[in-house]
Amino acid sequence: MRMRHVISTVVAVGTVAVVAAAPAQAAEYSSALKIKGVQYDAPGTDSNKCSTGNSKDEYLTIKNYSSTATVNLKGYVVKDATGNRFTFSASHYLQPGDYVKLRGGHGTDSDAKNVVYRQNCNFIWNNDKDTIYLYKPSGSRADVHSYTRTGNDRDRNGYITYHG
Repeated sequence: MRMRHVISTVVAVGTVAVVAAAPAQAAEYSSALKIKGVQYDAPGTDSNKCSTGNSKDEYLTIKNYSSTATVNLKGYVVKDATGNRFTFSASHYLQPGDYVKLRGGHGTDSDAKNVVYRQNCNFIWNNDKDTIYLYKPSGSRADVHSYTRTGNDRDRNGYITYHG
């Protein structure tokens, strides 16, 4: 009896150590929606002026990886490491294999063009490093990815692909 307890403690501690050592982006969550990629650095010189800026060129691509289920984005939340957030407040349905680009700036959301605007001209993603969180309406995590310009953007184009 005592031996079993010792073995289970060692196994449990070993398991915790393995989980704690795994990077955040290695975790897989049970969600059809995942972050496909991020244009974290908009081309050109950053300007968040609503009329002439380029915050609309910074975007996050979210894809429905299910082969059968249609997913409504309403209630999903996108957040960065410092707490900047966007909540999908309107219904936007993603068919299996479909995607949406969540863009900065102001614009008209369009299912036909697969785009939703944050209606905010400020940039959300840092150009050097950040963490992107995607939460389900229930509050549970759907996906998460951390990036650094030097570690993840090998071609230095400001775009990183996650789930192909």
